[in-house]
Amino acid sequence: MEYNKKSVKDIDVAGKKVLLRCDFNVPMAKDGSGVITDDKRIRAALPTIQYLLEQNAAVIACSHMGKPKGEWKPELSMAPVAARLSELLGKEVILAKDIVGEDAQAKAAALQPGQILLLENLRYDKGETKNDPDFAKALADLAGAEGVYVSDAFGTVHRAHASTAGVAAYLPAVSGFLIQKELDVIGGALAAPKRPLVAILGGSKVSSKIGVINNLLEIADTIIIGGGMAYTFSAAQGGKIGNSLLEEDWKNYALEMIEKAQAKGVKLLLPIDTVIADDFAPTANDQVVAAGEIPDGWQGLDIGPKTVELYCNAVADAGTVIWNGPMGVFEFEKFAVGTKAVAEALSNTDAITIIGGGDSAAAVQQLGYADKMTHISTGGGASLEFMEGKVLPGIACLQDK
Repeated sequence: MEYNKKSVKDIDVAGKKVLLRCDFNVPMAKDGSGVITDDKRIRAALPTIQYLLEQNAAVIACSHMGKPKGEWKPELSMAPVAARLSELLGKEVILAKDIVGEDAQAKAAALQPGQILLLENLRYDKGETKNDPDFAKALADLAGAEGVYVSDAFGTVHRAHASTAGVAAYLPAVSGFLIQKELDVIGGALAAPKRPLVAILGGSKVSSKIGVINNLLEIADTIIIGGGMAYTFSAAQGGKIGNSLLEEDWKNYALEMIEKAQAKGVKLLLPIDTVIADDFAPTANDQVVAAGEIPDGWQGLDIGPKTVELYCNAVADAGTVIWNGPMGVFEFEKFAVGTKAVAEALSNTDAITIIGGGDSAAAVQQLGYADKMTHISTGGGASLEFMEGKVLPGIACLQDK
């Protein structure tokens, strides 16, 4: 799926009100203190916000936080986000006490060019996730007759919600800089990759990655399989996997993927050895065995040293590498070796390196390799569906160039 969409640079926003969909779904301290524990997503939105303000637009920012499911939960208020955004911008961020109610309407109407208003949590209203047209129109109306909609929350574009897709029926819709980069980098890597294109797919389930594998088999030169889903591939080929993660219903699909790779001349690399444990615990006893030779009572929790070498060599001379999903149980130090090795190999390659959000992004950031990567996606589910070739409703609704 190739998108050629207009961005904020392609339209005139001067003097206009801009409804800006951001991703301010930031992690908060569990003690209810309202402290934001990681403001990365707020910082990521700054270039688009600053550009709009510099162009003399009046910005009406909106986002969801958590899953309040239509209920007003004070711990999921946007107030801490407004405070942090004010600090980062060095100017007041006006906070509405509601989303499309009297307070939001009054503050939006009074908003002047160069000012920014933040609406309350979009998901306080059930109409948001239902893509209710009345709620979408009420959101759009805040920007007025001359208003514009700018989408910059890539993590939500795979969902057809009121603020991600519905509002585009009422306002001219374009992308912000974050989404534009996602479309340019991931879209470019899928449409015209610098070769060889190597895709590394990990994580626990074949079922969640089957569409991605299927699509990448059409364009990749090498596909590397790691993580829990590798054991379903192993079992499908008659291997012994002990108590390892297995999706019994997906064994036939795994075999189909192996056959399809052979037919298309795509290298499909599977683990040749695995680190096994006698318990799913950080302190479990562990040993290395050949893939497909896991004894009963043991389970695979990471790729083995020979597999690490095989996979790292595969990315060394790549032109483009796309990575989505860890190689093992990354949260246990003992079983994070494979994931760390892949992250390090990617940091040392000259290839275009794209990290597809989620756990892989967390791993790269925790290990300090983030600045060595070409692009770290801001959306886990969205980047997966993009790589699957699915239509993303929050992108499809934007104006074409």
